[in-house]
Amino acid sequence: MKRKLLLFFTSHYRRYHDVIFYTITLAIIAGCAWLSMNVAHQKNELERENLHTRDIPTQEFTVEQKPIYVALQEANLSKQEIINIVQKLNSVVDTRKLQKKDTYTLSVEDGQFVMLLLTQGFKRFFVANVDGGLIAGMSDVEIKTRIKTAAGKVHNSLFNSMLADGLQVPLILDFTDAFSWTVDFNTDTRNGDEYAALWEENYTSTGEITSQDLLAAYYKGAENRTTTYAFYFDGEFYDESGKISKKMFLKSPISFRGYRISSRFSYGRLHPILKIRRPHLGIDYAAPVGTPVQAVADGTVKFNGWKGGFGNFVEIKHANGYTTMYGHLKSFGKGIKEGAKVKQGQTVGYIGSTGLSTGPHLDFRIKERDKFVDFLRMKNRNSAVRDVPAEKKQEFEELKVLYLKELNAAAGPKQPSAVQEEK
Repeated sequence: MKRKLLLFFTSHYRRYHDVIFYTITLAIIAGCAWLSMNVAHQKNELERENLHTRDIPTQEFTVEQKPIYVALQEANLSKQEIINIVQKLNSVVDTRKLQKKDTYTLSVEDGQFVMLLLTQGFKRFFVANVDGGLIAGMSDVEIKTRIKTAAGKVHNSLFNSMLADGLQVPLILDFTDAFSWTVDFNTDTRNGDEYAALWEENYTSTGEITSQDLLAAYYKGAENRTTTYAFYFDGEFYDESGKISKKMFLKSPISFRGYRISSRFSYGRLHPILKIRRPHLGIDYAAPVGTPVQAVADGTVKFNGWKGGFGNFVEIKHANGYTTMYGHLKSFGKGIKEGAKVKQGQTVGYIGSTGLSTGPHLDFRIKERDKFVDFLRMKNRNSAVRDVPAEKKQEFEELKVLYLKELNAAAGPKQPSAVQEEK
């Protein structure tokens, strides 16, 4: 048996010797190739990791400070590279329409372009160098939300006091608009009055505020200690009893800016130009030229144009026999013409000094069934339009409790609890 095996091996040695040799050789080559590929893969992974972790030089500019093309030139990139980068960026954003305040960051390392990131509004556009080729794309800026509160006292004017307390102008105007039907901040404001506000604020990761939405507020008079509330619910502001804050008439035809009433309703006022005593059946609101004048109620434009001593004049007919008039305007609001429908708060014109006028102001008048009345003393101008719907009353009450808790916390321990006042 052994002899047969030996004879078989001897006779077939050459054939199997070659097979074994080539098999072992191929195995060695394959092993080396696998080892080489594995090492290269690990090296590439390490390079990618280093690329993510190392600090790449970055410069930040506004378009006004330095146009993108100039920044690319100063980075010593070739003319062709600059053209390619700008063309790639144009594939996602029109660089001809960039605004001066738009910002961008440029990253160049060892003479090689890495990335350009452009922020325009709440969108970001980028061009990046990936393995020697350029890619471009777009993403939205992340918006975060937080709840904020503020409280303070009035010194000289509500507007300036709120500014001094760190509130932004749009939020202040929203605050005053929420009370437009219940508080006239031109006449009712006193030193020592107190306010509190609760709002939802949207902001970016860099801290830029994108919007502020008022949720709840109160205003407390220092003299009469009356507190007026506004709670945002289901698209409207309601008071603490659930009555809608919106009334038939606004408290003033001028949105709050700290302006004053220069002349009141009177049957015997001395006319400043004619120097004779005659009735002044309206109210003069002194304000800078160009200040918007708003319709105090929904209605239909009955007249607009020039009317003698009143200068540019608008007359609006309202429900229940009321008519309002706005005189001495510099110009008219958009769409204000005879027969046009207007909404409460819509701009009907702008403060001027046309006609018989000694300075820029609004002559505002109101008639009730063809009889002039004193707008500041009208008893029924604050009648509520509607209440919170019965089926949503419980939801409103639960939300109001949360709002009151936050408002009282903002005001601090010295502020009496609004919940207790409600009882």
